[in-house]
Amino acid sequence: MTELPVRVLARRDEAEGVFRLDLAAADGAALPPWSPGAHIDVSVAEAGVRQYSLCGDPGHENRWRIAILREPRGRGGSEWLYRNAHEGAELRVSPPRNNFELVNSDAYVFVAGGIGITPILPMLAAAEARGARWELFYGARSRAHFAFTGELASRPGVRLVAQDTDGLLPIAEIVAGAGDAAIYCCGPEPLLAAVETAAAATGSAVYAERFAPKAIVTGPDEPFEVRLARTGTTHRVGATQSIADVLEAAGVPVITSCREGTCGSCETAVVTGDIDHRDSVLTEAERVRGDTMMLCVSRAAGVLVLDL
Repeated sequence: MTELPVRVLARRDEAEGVFRLDLAAADGAALPPWSPGAHIDVSVAEAGVRQYSLCGDPGHENRWRIAILREPRGRGGSEWLYRNAHEGAELRVSPPRNNFELVNSDAYVFVAGGIGITPILPMLAAAEARGARWELFYGARSRAHFAFTGELASRPGVRLVAQDTDGLLPIAEIVAGAGDAAIYCCGPEPLLAAVETAAAATGSAVYAERFAPKAIVTGPDEPFEVRLARTGTTHRVGATQSIADVLEAAGVPVITSCREGTCGSCETAVVTGDIDHRDSVLTEAERVRGDTMMLCVSRAAGVLVLDL
């Protein structure tokens, strides 16, 4: 990834198992601009790279804020940051990318679960600035697991639902009452699946950001060919290979991060081809359009021509 050195200005606990980092450019310069829904890649040494949503104020050009859920039995990224990302420490991050842009709408319904509140936070301020109506339904395991409650308490339209005392978020009720509002959701996969299922029955527009790959049922993997439009070279992708792996092995520069179709860093323009989309980023309309794909997980049939 393109690396940007940043320094940890401050660190504090935000909720049970959640800690916040305030970051500034290591050289004191202004940070790249971003919009609500954006995330950055953070290098976590041997554990690789992890994505974290920017959850501060986009107007603060000298400071970014991220929040991390510590997962001791996870893949190692959050644990590395928990041990090493203390005040004064230097981290390597990427410029912001946004696969979760806030569309223009007169009304929004935001649904967050646990650490999924992070990309939603700056969206609330943006919705207010646009003069739009909005509601937030925020679920967590208990009151102790709600993050940024100090900021949320001052906002009308916020409903906190603690599972241990209030039960689960009433997804069917939320979606049924959304009307023509744009529904934005982020959190664990069962929450997102429930929102999408309920919205499919009502025709509501849903925009979701996932922490883990969406379960996608596909047929058996078959070999296919990838042709690079700019060079004219052709590469064979085997049944057990990804496009990204094959191109990297051939010396073709490919930007990747998550390797599971959730971050969008390997999105590449498609000239022509029958795409088997397997990512968790593109909307259904973008899949039908067929002019872009994620090289780390998606496949094709026959010959695929990429704008590379």
